[in-house]
Amino acid sequence: MAVGTVSLSSAGVIRAFDSGQERLDSKMKWTQSFSEDGSELEIGNQILKIKGRLSFLSSGEEWKIVKSRDGVSCRNALIDTRGNVQGYWVLLPSGQKMELMFYHRSAQNFSGEMRLEGYIEFYSDSYTCRTVPSIEEKVLNLGSGNADSLTDDSVFSPENDALLQMKAAALSLDTLGGGKFAFCMKGRIDSASQAVFTFELINKYFTSRWVPYYRPLSKKGGHKVPTGWMSWNTYFDKATAEDNLDEAKIGKKYLQPFGCEIWHIESWQGNSDKLPVSDFYNMDLEVNEKQFPKGMKALAEDIRALGFKPGIWMAPFGTGSSDFYEAHKGWFLHRSDGTPVSCWNGRYTLDPTVPEALNHIEKIFHTASFEWGYEYFKVDGMSGRSEGYCAHLYEREDIRSCFHNPSCPNPFEKCVQAIRHGIGEEKYFLACQGHATGPEADYANASRLGADIVSPNEPVKWGNVMNQGRCFLNQAFSHNIVMICDPDTLLVRDLSIEEARVSATIVALPGQLTFFGDKLSGLSGDRMKILQQVLPVTDVRPKNLYPFFEMLPVWNLSINNEKMEPYNVVAFFNWDDEQKTVSVTRSELGIDSQARVALEFWTGEEMKFGEGEDFNVTVPGRGVRVLALHRDREVPFWIGSDRHVTVNAVELSSYIWNEGASSLESTVHLIGGFPLTMHFHIPSGWSLGKVICADAECSRELDGGHLKLTLRSGRDADASLKIQFRR
Repeated sequence: MAVGTVSLSSAGVIRAFDSGQERLDSKMKWTQSFSEDGSELEIGNQILKIKGRLSFLSSGEEWKIVKSRDGVSCRNALIDTRGNVQGYWVLLPSGQKMELMFYHRSAQNFSGEMRLEGYIEFYSDSYTCRTVPSIEEKVLNLGSGNADSLTDDSVFSPENDALLQMKAAALSLDTLGGGKFAFCMKGRIDSASQAVFTFELINKYFTSRWVPYYRPLSKKGGHKVPTGWMSWNTYFDKATAEDNLDEAKIGKKYLQPFGCEIWHIESWQGNSDKLPVSDFYNMDLEVNEKQFPKGMKALAEDIRALGFKPGIWMAPFGTGSSDFYEAHKGWFLHRSDGTPVSCWNGRYTLDPTVPEALNHIEKIFHTASFEWGYEYFKVDGMSGRSEGYCAHLYEREDIRSCFHNPSCPNPFEKCVQAIRHGIGEEKYFLACQGHATGPEADYANASRLGADIVSPNEPVKWGNVMNQGRCFLNQAFSHNIVMICDPDTLLVRDLSIEEARVSATIVALPGQLTFFGDKLSGLSGDRMKILQQVLPVTDVRPKNLYPFFEMLPVWNLSINNEKMEPYNVVAFFNWDDEQKTVSVTRSELGIDSQARVALEFWTGEEMKFGEGEDFNVTVPGRGVRVLALHRDREVPFWIGSDRHVTVNAVELSSYIWNEGASSLESTVHLIGGFPLTMHFHIPSGWSLGKVICADAECSRELDGGHLKLTLRSGRDADASLKIQFRR
């Protein structure tokens, strides 16, 4: 169980908001020391250490920063170049907060800038982020690797749910690794709004706000983000075992080499060949023999023989089987007049306060996991959104009296706990229509955020794609921290090419759970390539640790993969029907004023942005443009490829600029039978020499300062690439 529980009687467990304040107070007694020699300041506690140099500059002259010169021990002094005390600075510890305030001596009107620059040591898993929202934000900030942004104002430890929040008029944070950060805070003494630096340690950041069942994702089994295919959005309730395996054979050729891992079975239960779901035989493992004549264990073995891991859909909170209901009537909810309570999951709804019913749920999941051999479980009917699903239903006042034990405070958690116990800690648990605010956060690995991407027997529509984006924006702050966000399947067959690119970007840029649902047979080459371009899932975390409620037009992924200098991959979305220009400033992206060279992922177009220039990008209606933004430099460099939507250099095993030989040298991973196009920028004054590629065919196309190389291999191979230049 997660931290913050209070055990009750056999009725169950109730979760309390536990701020951890008593435990924190013992660790939070601030210590402070200051040395005039070097103006070195050190503050901290058992959790945190901050060490830095104070400096003050006025009219281009640096003043001394010293201890008290007038016997007032609670404040320190600023001394001008003539030796006079002209201002003061004080440290103000208060609980979890430490403030450094600086101000004029009475009636002074000089201007000047105070600076504190140094190092922070926090928990080893910490990363930089933003926790103070501003009005009318239009950028979602994301990070991959130890990526920093000028918008960062905090350092967060997912393992400890602990946050260090910093406030200053100007603040920069740079990750050094292992919980260590360089920082710089600046503020004007002649502006009261700027004349204070704040450090605040917030314990239980997520637990006390949105996620009372908080447990860090890394402590849950099977936490790798899964990828796969599922039948529902093409076949709906009609898929057979043969249909699933036929699709898997195509997936083995076209998707498995790129990282597709799971083949997921939907709608297999007795009576599941005809909607609604409430009529399915969800609670007794009865298999629809017409569609799955060999049974589910045999199908799992057939899937595994094709190189995939088998996944299965289950909706255990009710059943449509009248025979099962009559045999176990005491396991179900009834109203005062004796009529059974129905829900989306079944005409008869499970009562989780009945121990035998819970034991049965655990047993059927154990059977599917350990006897049938399924490794990925999509559990439906939970929902933090709809009253027809059980998380809502079990909390309704008119249902409380229907429980066998009405005093049980947490019937829904009992179900989720039984499911996890049944499938085991190492299997993957997707809470379909789950919510981070509920108990799924403690037990599940992933959460399906919104509705199905399609309605039964209808093609996907633009409004469904919009809903994918809207749901993720609202829950992005919890992604890859609490649970992996699931946008439902990526469908590309029935959308326009621009709309398909939008959906692919929504799914892939943030590193969401990635499943496909199109009928693969007959899928065109350009649409299949989109599916390949989102695999494998990139490890991405949110940098805005708060929810959004608007359709933000700009999603900014900061990348630091240690193969090259940090860069940004920015998606410019046009949610409207007509073409328009989407604009963003450098301050909104958190990047410096240096000139940028960009590659647009979907079109392969190179763009340039001058020093300090804002980014204005023309985007077609219902479209997206994804720009990899690199600082311009004096030597040729890689600007991207068509391999992955995140433009994260997944194909580069190594990459260096050899100054002596004036060459770019890299090892490129190629997937057999699939061409890879790489893009390079050649600055003015340079020209292309030889291109030497071992273990692969290579064709080149040069357009001014833009070089395209397309590499092909008949087998999976690491190709050595050397590009020589002249100047």
